[in-house]
Amino acid sequence: MATDLDTILKLKVPLIVTVGAQRTPLDTVLTFGPGSIIELSKPADEPLEILINNKEVGTGEAIKVGENFGIRITEMLPAEERVAAMGG
Repeated sequence: MATDLDTILKLKVPLIVTVGAQRTPLDTVLTFGPGSIIELSKPADEPLEILINNKEVGTGEAIKVGENFGIRITEMLPAEERVAAMGG
């Protein structure tokens, strides 16, 4: 049984951090090109959602890590709820 649990805990799952979302007409999307700016309705200082299996499991804030961006986790659901989110 422990071997099965070890295998499950090593599975890789998609982790998504949502900066914002916007519904935009297709004719507008077709005009996008390099340099286009898409304004999001979310304020820049608002927490970012952390999603697993498209279900929110926590929040965080954007940070810069060297030349990359990262997220500093500020809140997470309890482990049981995170596991439930992975179940679909």
